Amino acid sequence: MSFTLFKTTARANWVTGVIILLVMVMYMAIIISMYDFEINEMIELLPEGLANAMGYSEVFTGLTGFIASYYYCFLIIMFPMIYCIIVANALVAKYVDRGSMAYLLSTPNTRLKIITTQAVYMLVSVTVIFGVIAAIGIGMSEAMFPGELDIKGFLLLNLGALCVFYSISGISFLSSCIFNETKYSLALGGGIPVLFFVINMLSNVNPDYEWIVNFSLFALYRPADIINREPFTVLAMIILVLIAAILYGSAIAVFNRRNLPV
Repeated sequence: MSFTLFKTTARANWVTGVIILLVMVMYMAIIISMYDFEINEMIELLPEGLANAMGYSEVFTGLTGFIASYYYCFLIIMFPMIYCIIVANALVAKYVDRGSMAYLLSTPNTRLKIITTQAVYMLVSVTVIFGVIAAIGIGMSEAMFPGELDIKGFLLLNLGALCVFYSISGISFLSSCIFNETKYSLALGGGIPVLFFVINMLSNVNPDYEWIVNFSLFALYRPADIINREPFTVLAMIILVLIAAILYGSAIAVFNRRNLPV
């Protein structure tokens, strides 16, 4: 791993991460602050199909359940997904597309060191985002509603979501390593996660469509099961981490072996 490249990559992508993080923190603050309000009545004003698609049909009890229902069933999926698609594309395919990869390869760094550094940055940045969200969520909850948050359950919600996005980022990163042009990298690396997202929404709209969620990685992230400490959640996290390992390992192998237009 090259720490110099890691720092350069961080400087090039920190704005995207901060913007996504600020938006996520804003929504977290809004939802926690609305715990005392009759938000269910507000949700009832939405069209039933839209409310179901956003996962708002499943309402839990307590502050942890409230946050899980209105934040971790929809928002926690959408914004990190956008981040993973944008940044993964910028880490490899964008360099190749612009011809900047030739400069990187002309340095003493090997291909393996370059691609490993980019993969580590992707994983670390996603981990930081969820770590900050978890810390801020706990801090806000304790400040507004002391003692009402199930901190362990809340941390598990974030850990489960983090495992999901290790896998999602792996899809986008692998795509970035396969293609020379960003348009193709974004088409596949963004298209598959967005498809998973749409499938997840459609499965919530109508009970007849519930089976299609099995074609999405988001099927392995079930906030209700996590809060209830269902044994499946541990297995789901293990599966997601294994998928991520396979995707990142494949991405590194592909980049090492392919011919680059440099």
